[in-house]
Amino acid sequence: MTDVASRAGGVLALLTERGQTLAVAESLTGGLVAAEITAIPGASQSFLGSVTAYATALKRDVLGVDGALLEERGAVDAEVARQMARGVRTALGAHWGLSTTGVAGPQPQDGQPVGTVYVAVAGPDGEAAAELLRLDGGRGGDRAGDTGEEAGERVRAGIRTESVRGALELLYKKLIENAGGQDREQTGGNGCLQP
Repeated sequence: MTDVASRAGGVLALLTERGQTLAVAESLTGGLVAAEITAIPGASQSFLGSVTAYATALKRDVLGVDGALLEERGAVDAEVARQMARGVRTALGAHWGLSTTGVAGPQPQDGQPVGTVYVAVAGPDGEAAAELLRLDGGRGGDRAGDTGEEAGERVRAGIRTESVRGALELLYKKLIENAGGQDREQTGGNGCLQP
């Protein structure tokens, strides 16, 4: 089992344990997050579905990302990622929303260099957190005899895979933080059970 599959399994275990659900909005990963999650047996207990919003217009029209924000900053932006996570959470009726947006290459986009990725999570309270990932896609691993195109394809694939890992890591972290908040809420914040 890969570390990405292991993290996907950990996320699903936490969601299932809590009776919570997940929806995913993907851009540069093009469905890879959903594929990792659904590869885990029993994923249907918590995973509702995903939206692959590769085109900017879909981010606006399907996920509800603010059109003015997209015009001003482009699709590769922390607030865009947060709005995507909130939007998919709302659209699919999930407790949690997870999103990815960024530049896998081969060319820069919206003034952002290749490897710039934002992942975001929106939780049950509607609050969303985004994280910037600066990824190289394993550029150091170029192979002798590679054509420029082959190396570029490998870098692109590496960035997409690293983006999946980063998204699942952020979600796992937020699920753990949320569990702590739930415990404090039930105990009144000072360890004493509330009547």
